[in-house]
Order: sequence, then C-alpha cells, then structure tokens
Amino acid sequence: MGALTKFWESSVGKKIVMGATGVILVGFVIGHMAGNLQFFMGADRYNAYAKLLKHDIIEITWIVRLTLFVSVILHVMAAYQLTMRNRAARPDDYAMRASQSSTYASMTMRWGGVYLVAFIIYHLGHFTTGTFHPAFSETGTWGNVVIGFKSIPVAGFYLGAMAFLAMHLYHGVWACMRTLGLARPSENPLHRRAALVIAIVVATGFSLLPLSVALGIVR
Repeated sequence: MGALTKFWESSVGKKIVMGATGVILVGFVIGHMAGNLQFFMGADRYNAYAKLLKHDIIEITWIVRLTLFVSVILHVMAAYQLTMRNRAARPDDYAMRASQSSTYASMTMRWGGVYLVAFIIYHLGHFTTGTFHPAFSETGTWGNVVIGFKSIPVAGFYLGAMAFLAMHLYHGVWACMRTLGLARPSENPLHRRAALVIAIVVATGFSLLPLSVALGIVR
C-alpha cells in the first residue's frame, strides 16, 4: 500500500493514471458510438440492442459500468490534483503567455471536462434511469431517443457535449499515447493524425442521433 500511495501522490503516477483511464474511456466511447449507430437500422434493431445490454448480458454490463465509474473518478481526481499542484507551484500567473505547442483543445480541457461530467450525469438520468426524460419507456429505447431529442435545447446540449468531447479526444488521445510511451516525440507536436481521426469520427457518430431527430429526418 505504501508503494501504491507513493505512486499516486507523484505527478508521474497521476499522469500514468490519467493515461490508463483515458485509454479505457476512449475505448468505451468508440464502442458506445458504434452501438448507437444501430439507431438508424430501425426501432426493432435498436430496441433489441438495448435489451441485450440491459437484460441479456446484464452481468457484463454492470462490470463495464463499474469499470467506467472507477475510471471516471480516478481520471477526474488525477486531473484536479495535477491542476491544483501546478497552481501551487506558480501562484502568480505569467505576465505574458506564449503558446508553443498548445491547441485550443488543450486549453479547454478543464472546462470541457466539467461540461462533460455534467453531461454524463444528465445523460444517465435522461436515457438510463429516465429521471430527466418526459416520456421514458423501459422497453422503447428507440422511442426514448426520438422523444428526447425533439427538444431543441436538449439536442443542443448534447451537441455541445460532443463538441467538447471532440476537443477532449483530440488532445487526450495524443496525451495518453505520449504518457504511456505509445507515441514517440515529434518535431511537429501539433501533428496528431490518429487523435484527429478518432475525435472527428466519434463526435460525428454521436451527433448524428440528435441532429437527425432535431432536423426532422427521423420521426
């Protein structure tokens, strides 16, 4: 336990935890996005997919949920503590900031992360428990999506989350690969093809659902 505590309390340890949990979360969002696209195969297919997750493989689903819950908690804790440690090391801000290898995505990671945490809470209450849904059905998952995204503010909130998710993935995937030693130092640190592709594909895939309903393409 002493070695584990020492590892967690170090900056390197926190970065490794962020990298490892980031890989888990990225893998989940890619799989979740792919599953969500079954929405466009019709109500029967999408409802069957939801039933598979909720009832047929419920043990696996709960293992995944617990893994994700722990990963999110550790990821947020490590990010917060690193931020506080950096602020404590330099209580007075720079008189002038000169961005060298930063991107807009990296500069919005903190507030984007806060938005995404709020989104996750709302999303679970919207489509998992039905707490925030106007007409939730335990079996009509396809209908839940259509009814839920008919609200323009709700659809807009989801699209905003996907914009932040894209930026989070763009910077986060690259940072995870660097932290875990999966990517070599580059002469051009802003050249991040894999991260860009993952960010665009995942955010676009998720955005198709609220957009298709809000625009009246799916009724």
